[in-house]
Amino acid sequence: MGVWGDKADKGELFNKSLPDPRSPILNSRSPIPNNQQLNLMLGSFCYCCESSLLMNKLLDEALSVDIAARIKSKAKKPFDNAYKAALATEGSVYVQGFLATKGKPYQPMEYAWIELSDRIIDPTLPHLHKNVEELWYFPAQSLTVKKLKAILEESQEDYPEDDPLPVYGDAPYEYYGDVMLGGKEYLQAFKAAEAKCIEVNKSIVENN
Repeated sequence: MGVWGDKADKGELFNKSLPDPRSPILNSRSPIPNNQQLNLMLGSFCYCCESSLLMNKLLDEALSVDIAARIKSKAKKPFDNAYKAALATEGSVYVQGFLATKGKPYQPMEYAWIELSDRIIDPTLPHLHKNVEELWYFPAQSLTVKKLKAILEESQEDYPEDDPLPVYGDAPYEYYGDVMLGGKEYLQAFKAAEAKCIEVNKSIVENN
């Protein structure tokens, strides 16, 4: 599926920016906020909560680079790279979700990585050409290697001409964004990643 919303430019994305949840919209001198203001405040708070809940693991840079070399990972192939890494890493879990970055493409990327205990291992990391401090991972679904292999085998039998990755839950899917597939977990992860992109790239957009 690649990057979400290829048709949208960064201007369109940042026109949707949220108000700063720390701004004193309601204080001792402020009038009682109307429904629209309350909804904006609540929306900002929810995005922040979603971000903190989803981003609870740290990226292991050294192990990511090591595994990327071992499986000979390729650029722009996060799903294939994560699948190969999961097969090569005992005890790991395959994860699909979204990646938020500082700088281009200024919007969430649909992405995949693996997790091992409390660590994120990203076999596509060497191809991103970014510092680890500029990357934020938002999981939408996790699959054991056994479950993932079973899904891919079934997909290849039923749809041999289609790429089995990425994988989604059972139909019907909930549409969101532009053409992305996925359920409520995908929607939650996407919104949190989108909010993070807006937060970390706000200064870049304002200066251009």
